[in-house]
This record gives sequence, C-alpha cells and structure tokens, in this order.
Amino acid sequence: MSGQQIITFGCRLNTVESEVMAARAKEAGLHDAIIVNTCAVTNEAVRQARQAIRKAHRNSPNTPVVVGGCAAQLSPEQFADMPEVSLVLGNEEKLQTSAYAALDFGVSATEKIRVNDIDAVRETAGHLLEGFADRSRAFVQIQNGCDHRCTFCIIPFARGPSRSVPMGSVIEQIILLVGNGYEEVVLTGVDITAYGDDLPGTPSLGALCQKILHHVPDLPRLRLSSIDSVEVDEPLFEAIAHQPRLMPHLHLSLQAGDNMILKRMKRRHLREDSIEFCASVRAARPDVVFGADLITGFPTETDAMFENTLKLVADAGLTFLHVFPFSARPGTPAARMAQLPGNIRRERAALLRTEGDAARDAFLQSQIGTEVSVLIEKTEDGIGIGHTPHFAPIQVADAAPGIVDVAVISQRGNGLAGQLAV
Repeated sequence: MSGQQIITFGCRLNTVESEVMAARAKEAGLHDAIIVNTCAVTNEAVRQARQAIRKAHRNSPNTPVVVGGCAAQLSPEQFADMPEVSLVLGNEEKLQTSAYAALDFGVSATEKIRVNDIDAVRETAGHLLEGFADRSRAFVQIQNGCDHRCTFCIIPFARGPSRSVPMGSVIEQIILLVGNGYEEVVLTGVDITAYGDDLPGTPSLGALCQKILHHVPDLPRLRLSSIDSVEVDEPLFEAIAHQPRLMPHLHLSLQAGDNMILKRMKRRHLREDSIEFCASVRAARPDVVFGADLITGFPTETDAMFENTLKLVADAGLTFLHVFPFSARPGTPAARMAQLPGNIRRERAALLRTEGDAARDAFLQSQIGTEVSVLIEKTEDGIGIGHTPHFAPIQVADAAPGIVDVAVISQRGNGLAGQLAV
C-alpha cells in the first residue's frame, strides 16, 4: 500500500477527526499509514475495530497501524498489546502533529501508548479542513465531550467534558468548505445542543445556526446531527421552523419511551416531553421528519415498559430509527444492574425495527409523485446516489453530483428512486 488508509468507526464526529488525523500524520512525515479511528459505544464496535486492524495489517504487513478514538482512549493497552499496532493515541493526542512523530517500530506495548487524561481537556479548537475524502457532504465539528452521565453511556469518559468551538471558527470553516464546492454542511459533536455553555456569553446552538445562515448565504443546506430535544431553545426552534435551508430532518437522542426506564437511564426527559416536542415542531414545520436512537432490553425493562417504547414510534411520529440492543459497557452504572438475557434484547430490537421499517416505508410511499431537491453525492453506473432534504436515500438516473430537482417515482428498498425533473 502506498499512502494513507483511513478506517473510521462510529459517529460523524469521528468522520471529521479521521480527516484531521490523516492531515496531522502527514505533517509529522508519516505519509504511509493505516489510521484506525475507533468507537466505544458498544462492545461490538470495539470487536469490529480489532477485526479491521488485523485484516488491514494482513493486507499491508509493512505499513504502520495507528489506532485512535474512543476505544483507544478507554482501553489503550488492549490495542497496544496487538502485534499489528504501531501506535495508540487518545482522543486529544490523535489531533496533534507531535503525537505521530518519531514512530518507532521496535517499542514495547507500553511505549506505543500516547494517551493522557481526557478529563483535563477544557478547550476544543476548530479544524480548518479543505474537504473530505470521497464525500460531497461536509461535517463540521462544533463541540466535543459531554457533561451528562447517562447510566448506559461510556462516551463521557472517552471524550471528556463538554467544550465548544468558537462561533467565528465554525463560520470560517464553513465558508472555506462552501468555497470549495460543498453544498451541504452537517454540524456535529458529542452533545451539540450543549453548544456554547462554556463560551463567553454562552451562545446557544440556535444562535450558532442563525449566525451561519446569515453569514454564509451561499450555503444551500445546513443539517444537524443528533440533538437532545430538552436542550432545544427558542432560537433553535425558530431556525427549524422558519429557515428552509436548515433541513427538515431531526435525529433525536430519545433512547426509550418508558418513564421508569428513562429515569434509570438518568435521562433528562420524559416520554411525554418527546411526544410534545415532535408535535410542536411538526405544527411549526409540517414537512419535518424525525429519526431517533432507541435502546431495547435495558436492565429491568419489562414487557410493558418495552411496549411503551414500541408505541412511541407512532405516538411521536418517528420515521427513521436507529435501534440498539442494550450493550453493557464496563465502568457504567447500567453494567452493574441486573441484565436481561441477550435473546430478549435482540427479540425486542427486531420488533422495534419492524415497527420502524413500517413507519419509514409509509413515509417513503408518501413521497412518490412529489418533486424534491436532492444532493447527489456520487454516481455508480450512471446512477446518481444521494439524499433528499428529509435524508431519505434516493437513486436518480443520469444525475451528476450536486443539488438537482428530482421527481420521485417509486420506493426502492429502504429508499427512493427518481428522475431528473423536467
């Protein structure tokens, strides 16, 4: 292999940081490397990362493997003990040029590790990226870390405290990306609705969105990654309701639809809050659709409690679901609770996914016969592949990358098919 190979697991924030890692490695003179940016949300994510490391090393045995990300931050020894791995970097170190310098293939497992205390980090700098490899949608980091302690979640221990990128740096990055031809920007972070709490004047996510839309008039489409509905303030609600360039797709961190389970998860909202939020947004912007993260089989979840989560799909009007069977992460309070059998977690996940599939299909069917604006991201065999404003996947014959008007003609699998509008 010649050059860099980037393998990214997990969230959109990792997508941004993988690009930064590649740039920092090159700045340090490490031009040939396999860079693996790991995720720690589930045990399965960690297993997949280790598997990918072994496979990449088999394919390029003489290329150094650099491992960073959340799993590396939490369990650096686990990766340093792998003979395939040359360097292990924490979530702060992976973004620093100096961490990649003087890579020594002969060091011991302990000497491979460059991981410091993430809880001591108090600032997050903006990263000026020219673009993203093989992507036409750009991701911009506005925040990192989390100050909450949901009982199931290990990520605050991997990412550290919540810290925000100053508004000016965010806008500067977006102006650069738009100048380089990007037509859609996704704001990303660990807890983006906590944006600004640590900045002078405590500007909110809503204020940031309003500023971006005002100062970058040439940006056609602005999109939000996952948000926490209880942190949505009036400026953000106003932007969602009245700014057509802010896309009508909101992905919500809901996790459950039963109040007792939400309490045991240490979430800050009730079932009724989720339903009310979706209804309020839909009243202000009728075309909005909602995605949601939902966990099945959390410790102590009864059949009745699960039914409340299942019914939330219809009661809140959810369209796109990310469903996760509960995965106990060592070091979290939920891992010490009485666990449900794995088959029950998986069976409930399957039932919830079936409910979600029906909601998604109903929405896709409602789009047939409409005309939508589509961001074509790539082409394969003459077919343009992209997403609608509602983030529904769509295939369009003879469409080149960029934003085009499309007549939706059918549902195709989990997405849509269309043709260029006349």
